[in-house]
Amino acid sequence: MQQPTVRTPFYRILYVQVVCAIVLGIVFGHLWPTLAEGAKPLGDMFVRLIRMIIAPVIFCTVVGGIASMRDMKAVGRVGGKAMLYFEVVSTFALAAGLIAGHLLEPGAGFNVSVASLDASAVSGYVSKAAHGEGLMGFLMHVIPETFLGAFTQGDILPVLFIAVLFGSALSLLGERAKPMNDLIESATAAMFRVVGIITRIAPIGAFGAMAFTVGKYGIVSLLPMLKLIATFYLTAGFFVLVVLGTVARLMGFGILRFLVFIKEELLIVLGTSTSESALPQLMRKLEALGCARAVVGLVVPTGYSFNLDGTNIYMTLAVLFLAQATNTHVTLTQEITLLAVTMLTSKGATAVVGAGFVALAASLSVVPTVPVAAMVLILGIDRFMAECRALTNIIGNGVATIVVCAWEGQLDRTRLKDVLENRGARYLDEIRLTESSTASVDDNKPAFTQMR
Repeated sequence: MQQPTVRTPFYRILYVQVVCAIVLGIVFGHLWPTLAEGAKPLGDMFVRLIRMIIAPVIFCTVVGGIASMRDMKAVGRVGGKAMLYFEVVSTFALAAGLIAGHLLEPGAGFNVSVASLDASAVSGYVSKAAHGEGLMGFLMHVIPETFLGAFTQGDILPVLFIAVLFGSALSLLGERAKPMNDLIESATAAMFRVVGIITRIAPIGAFGAMAFTVGKYGIVSLLPMLKLIATFYLTAGFFVLVVLGTVARLMGFGILRFLVFIKEELLIVLGTSTSESALPQLMRKLEALGCARAVVGLVVPTGYSFNLDGTNIYMTLAVLFLAQATNTHVTLTQEITLLAVTMLTSKGATAVVGAGFVALAASLSVVPTVPVAAMVLILGIDRFMAECRALTNIIGNGVATIVVCAWEGQLDRTRLKDVLENRGARYLDEIRLTESSTASVDDNKPAFTQMR
C-alpha cells in the first residue's frame, strides 16, 4: 500500500523562500540603500559556494557518463549534435536581437553627443576585450597548464576538457576501470548532496544580491533606460515562448510546464544574476525528466559556454541601441558581420566577470562607427539586464539537453510527460532520497529509475 504523501509546509518550500527573499531585498534596498549596499557579500558568498562545487560536479558527472557509454563514437556523436543545435539556435537568438532593435528602436530620440561621454567608466571592460587572442587564444585557454589547475581557474571549459579525456580513458580501460568508476559514482552522489546543503541558503544569497542591486543603482535609475530594458525582456520572452516553445513542442512537451518545473532554479538565478548558481540543480532536474545522465553531463556544461541565448540577444540589441542613441548609421553589411562575429565573442562569456559587457566591447570592434565610449550609457543598468540574460541562458540549456537526449534516443518520453503533467513533486522527492544514497545504478539512466 502506497504511503500517503506528507505535504511540506509552504514556508519550507525553497522557491517560496527565494521569492520572499527577493521581495524583501527590493524593499530593503529601496528604503535603506546605504545599508543595502553592505549586503552584497551575502550574494557573493552564495555564488562562491556554488562555484566552489561546480568544477567537481561537472568532472564527476562527465567522467561517469562517458565511462558508462563504452563507445567513444557515441561521445563524439552527442557532442556533434549538441554543437549543431547550439549554433542553429544561437543564430536565431542573435537575429532576434537585431530584429527587435529595428522594430522597437529603443535608442531612438536619445541624441547623445559622443564628446559628452566619459569613457573611463568602461575602460576596464574594453581593456579585457582588447586583450583577446582570437580563436587560438580561446583554444589555448581551454587547455589548463596542469591537471589540478583546471579546478582552480574558475572556468568550466578546462574542467570539461580534462573530464572528457579522463572519462574516455576509463571507457577504453573497460572492466579494469570498475573500481574507479565506483569511486566516481560515490563522489558524484556526495557532490550533489553538498549542492543540496548549499542550496538551502539560496534565499540569503538572493536577498543580499537583490538588496545590493536596488540599493546601489536604485529603481529610479531604470526610468531613462526603461525602453531598452523592456525591449530586451520582451525579446527574451518572445524567444523563450515562441522559439524555444516551438522546439519544445516538437519534442513533445510544453515550455510553460518546463518553466514551472524548474521554477526554483529560475528564482535562484533571478536573485543572483548568474546562471552558474543553478547549474548543478538544473542537471539533477533534467535527470528527473528522463534525460540520460551521460548526455546531461556532456550537454549542460558545454552549453554554459557555447549556448548563451540570452547573451546573444543582448549583444546584437545593445549594439543597435548604442548606434541609435548616438545617431550612428549601421549598414546591412556591418549587421551581417556583427552576426558572424558575435557567434564567436559570446563563446565562453560566462567564464569572466562582467561577461556580457566584455563580449559587447569585443563585438563593437566590427562596427567601428559606433563609439565604444557609448557603452557607458548602459553600464548602470547592466546588472538588471544580467538577470534576463542568465534566465534565458539557463532555460535555453535545459531545452537543448532534452533535444539532444531525444535525438540520441536517450529520453524517457513517458517519464517526461508524467513528471511535467502529473507527479513532478513525487519524482523530486525521489531525487532527494537518492542524493543520500550511493547505490549502484545504471549510469546511462537517471539514478532514480530503480525506484519505480
